[in-house]
Amino acid sequence: MPAIHHLLHAGYAGDDGVASSVSLVLDAEAIIVVDPGMVAQRHLILDPLRALGVEPEQVTHVVITHHHPDHTLNVGLFPNAEVVDFWARYRGDQRLDHDGDGYAVSPHCRLILTPGHTAEDLTLLVETEGGTVACTHAWWRADRTPEIDPLADDQAALEGSRGRILELADQVVPAHGAAFEVPRRRRSG
Repeated sequence: MPAIHHLLHAGYAGDDGVASSVSLVLDAEAIIVVDPGMVAQRHLILDPLRALGVEPEQVTHVVITHHHPDHTLNVGLFPNAEVVDFWARYRGDQRLDHDGDGYAVSPHCRLILTPGHTAEDLTLLVETEGGTVACTHAWWRADRTPEIDPLADDQAALEGSRGRILELADQVVPAHGAAFEVPRRRRSG
């Protein structure tokens, strides 16, 4: 059975503040939270999580797309979770390697490395019944603005990462907004 993706909190970025888009993925035995960063109040993460029948202690993995505080601030809400970033997994006081690009967090969730916003960015690809969902910071918002990322480490690398994501995804959850559909996905091979 494919994974199930829920957008717990659609983020935003503007003059009034910044909040990350926070996702929940249910895949076999894995309960994954993606980018539990800055939000106006922690209950904006915890209430929708609990409404879906999940307590913070049940979360098995937290995936962070990159190490900016607006995506990591609330990792500690999930005390039993293994934290996964672009180069390792962290459990308790242990740093555990993983395979990097292509690493399977769970049966239907894998990482792809997508540098650009930072050199350490990753995207979590989630295979659902409705298609592949990409949780990423390759875009800030659902309208794909800003086109030129003002904080990008490498805009050219970001453009390459965006192209790769669009090849693989049917829907994209951007860093600071609601999801958007990939209307006509170009398929290779």
